[in-house]
Amino acid sequence: MNFKIVTIPGDGIGPEIVREAQKVLERVAKVYGHKFCFERVLMGGCSIDAYGEPLTDETIEICKSADAVLMGSIGGKVGQSSWYELPPEKRPEAGLLKLRKSLGLFCNLRPAHLYPELKKACPLRESIADQGFDVMMVRELTGGLYFGTRKTEVVDGVEVATDTLVYHDYEIRRIAEKAFEIASKRQCHVTSVDKANVLDSSRLWRKIVIEVGKAHPDIALDHALVDSTAMQLVRNPGQFDVVVTENMFGDILSDEMAEIAGSLGMLPSASLREDSFGLYEPSGGSAPDIAGLNVANPLATILSAAMLLRYSFNLSKEADAVEAAVAETLTAGLRTADIMEDGVSGLTRLSTSEMGDQVAARIR
Repeated sequence: MNFKIVTIPGDGIGPEIVREAQKVLERVAKVYGHKFCFERVLMGGCSIDAYGEPLTDETIEICKSADAVLMGSIGGKVGQSSWYELPPEKRPEAGLLKLRKSLGLFCNLRPAHLYPELKKACPLRESIADQGFDVMMVRELTGGLYFGTRKTEVVDGVEVATDTLVYHDYEIRRIAEKAFEIASKRQCHVTSVDKANVLDSSRLWRKIVIEVGKAHPDIALDHALVDSTAMQLVRNPGQFDVVVTENMFGDILSDEMAEIAGSLGMLPSASLREDSFGLYEPSGGSAPDIAGLNVANPLATILSAAMLLRYSFNLSKEADAVEAAVAETLTAGLRTADIMEDGVSGLTRLSTSEMGDQVAARIR
């Protein structure tokens, strides 16, 4: 099969980790007889340097012409990079928000899977880590506080900042449908997270999710407040299967999931629209302090490429092969710096490029 993949390496470690994910995809194409055509574009700080803005209209159109987009990381260090002296709408992260909106990417998937080989990197008690967990966070991506009207003004001599949290019923309905669809292929359990004891937006959220749930009687549905969920994720993450929530709650909880899984360098993500198109990226940041050192962990980006194969190209066998190759690489004791364990014998530290080579070699 022939597919076009647009790559957005971005800033910091982005080019290094995208390079390794592309290496693995090229190996998949060779082993399974596919043809993947790659086109590279700029977004984020590098786009500001080149074009004066974080995302150009031309880049958006190129992304729209693709079957999927594979992204690295964008942004620099706040307080140090000149990018953050620009108005908010001109900063690197504004490009990502604009791209999500322009491409209609309303659904963000962030799986958190604790590999047995990495359980010692999990900060939770050993008795909890030993049980393992596999949670899929389904985050609404184009509504809520991040996209509501905002302003800062002086009222009666007092500086006041206002951010507006808005959700329409159809936005909630489509993300809930996606959550139930995903749960039907997993453990058939959805936990909807809100703050319905305080917020009107959350009360509407809960109402719509209940309505959608009635059409899926074979899937268990429960509801949890966001503060309680944050606590339960560190007490017993194994109780969760699919967690669906609004934009800001999902942003925060998915980072908590990253921490309990041992490393941001292990967590992939996918941002989907209603058809098969998606944008795939690691959950971590641009890590400018280690950029160019060839020490970053590329596994989250490689696992994001596996999600690309599964969700956009419907190549489940190939996606399984990538995930199996990652697991085999870890079982062989191969680690990048962030997942090395002090005092543990049988482990070998690899560079970014060496880790990519090892995973690619195990694709079969």
